Amino acid sequence: MKNVAVVGLGNMGMGMAKNLLAAGFPVTGFDLRPERGQLLEDLGGKPAASLADLAGADAVFVMVMTGAQVMDVVAGAGGLAQRLSAGATIIVSATIQPAEMRAVAEALTGTGLHLIDSPVSGGQFGAEAGALTMMVAADAAVFADNQDALRAVGKDIFHVGEEAGMGQTVKAALQALIGVSFVGIFESLALGAAAGIKGETLFEVFSSTHVANTPFFKNCAQLIMERKFEDTGSHIATMHKDLGISMALAHEKGMPLFATSAAFELFQAGISRFPEGDNWAIVKLLEEFSGKEVHW
Repeated sequence: MKNVAVVGLGNMGMGMAKNLLAAGFPVTGFDLRPERGQLLEDLGGKPAASLADLAGADAVFVMVMTGAQVMDVVAGAGGLAQRLSAGATIIVSATIQPAEMRAVAEALTGTGLHLIDSPVSGGQFGAEAGALTMMVAADAAVFADNQDALRAVGKDIFHVGEEAGMGQTVKAALQALIGVSFVGIFESLALGAAAGIKGETLFEVFSSTHVANTPFFKNCAQLIMERKFEDTGSHIATMHKDLGISMALAHEKGMPLFATSAAFELFQAGISRFPEGDNWAIVKLLEEFSGKEVHW
């Protein structure tokens, strides 16, 4: 059984660590917040005081927020590139720019370490349930060798290519779709409420259609109706960051993304207005124009 580590024990990383433990893997975890290490210990894992404590890991999931953080963890002073033994695998499950992922791969050249570029989708619920969608870019042999660890945290695992950055590219395209879908939900519910329609009516009618009869819509709409705008596991900062990656890729490829750019600007307005809020807090911004709340 592989020794597995997780760097970044936030909502996503902790959920992944829990499922790795449930699958029987010895799990060590590192986070800058000591209290997160204590939570891991309560689950049966081993908290690390620093990246040096991960030296014996065979596979390390890196679930941090930004490309700069990934690079620091992997190739910074005292990073994984200097700690892990040749043959170990670094699995970047964070969402970062494709170019940043390629830079990480370049930094590992000559180290004897393997790299898997595998951003995930599914949010906190998917991480806790072991039901993440994983977009894996890696050498075919490395992908095969790490199936056990990947399947402990993911449900739908796609090998999207062998070059580092391809997993991040697929995720950037997916986030454009998700961001635009969020905005459609927010605006349609706010519009109906502004015109005096009851939230329950909107929910029932929308949910009966093939477009909105999905867990994605129902979960989002229910949280809005119940006015749960914080601490639901989907912080607005994450989606704002991800849409920024989608837009950066579009600019790199010379692609005009009309709906995605509008979604990005709405998330920009949302995070400026409600910096501690979750994605659904954007509805409160729209409600300010009509003075009408979306609720049951």
